[in-house]
Amino acid sequence: MITIFKENSPAMRFLSKFADLMVLNLLFVATSLPLVTLGASLTALNATAISLVTDRYDSVATTYLAAFRSNFRQGTLLGLASLGLLAVMAAWFVVLEQADVPALVRIALFAVLLLLAYRLVGTVLFLFPYQATFADSTGRVINNARRMSARHPVAAFTVLLVTGLPFVVGVFYPQVFVWGIVWLALGFSAIAFVNAVVLVNVFKKYGFEA
Repeated sequence: MITIFKENSPAMRFLSKFADLMVLNLLFVATSLPLVTLGASLTALNATAISLVTDRYDSVATTYLAAFRSNFRQGTLLGLASLGLLAVMAAWFVVLEQADVPALVRIALFAVLLLLAYRLVGTVLFLFPYQATFADSTGRVINNARRMSARHPVAAFTVLLVTGLPFVVGVFYPQVFVWGIVWLALGFSAIAFVNAVVLVNVFKKYGFEA
C-alpha cells in the first residue's frame, strides 16, 4: 500500500496526470466562453496536451496561459476562419438537401460534399496542434496541416474518431456523460491528450523533438 502512494509510482503518476487534465479542461472552458477566442484556446489546449504527453512542462496553468498569449492573434484568426468554412460547408449540405435535382445527381453531389467535408475537418483537426507545435506563418500553418492530414490518413481518421465519437454519443446519449458534467470536468482535455499521443508520432517525422 505504501509503495502505491510513492511519488513516482504508477498510481500516483496516473492521479497526477488525471488532476492535470482536469485543470487543463477548466482553463480551456474558461478561455473559450467568448467564442471569438476559441482558436487561441484550442491552440493552447493542444500545446499543453502535447506537453503532458511528452512530459515537458512544469505547470499546466503556466504552460496553457503562455501558449494562449503567444498564439492569441494567429490562433484566433485560424479559429474564426475554421468556423466560417465549416459554416459554409454546412450551408451547402442544406442547399443540396432542398435542391430540386434528380436522385443520381443528388447522390453524386452529396458524395463530393462529403469528401470535401472530410478533407476540411481533417485539416482543421491538424490545424491547431500544428500551430501549437511549429512556428509558421498563417498560410503555411493551413497548407501544412492540410498536407499532413492527407499524408497520414490513419492518424487523421484516428483523430477524427477520437474527437467526433464522444460528441455523437453526447448528443444522442447525454446520460453517458452525466448530462455534460464529464465534459466540464475532463472531456475536452482528455480528447486533446489522446489526440496528442497520435499526433506527436506524426510531428516527429517533421522535426519535432519529443
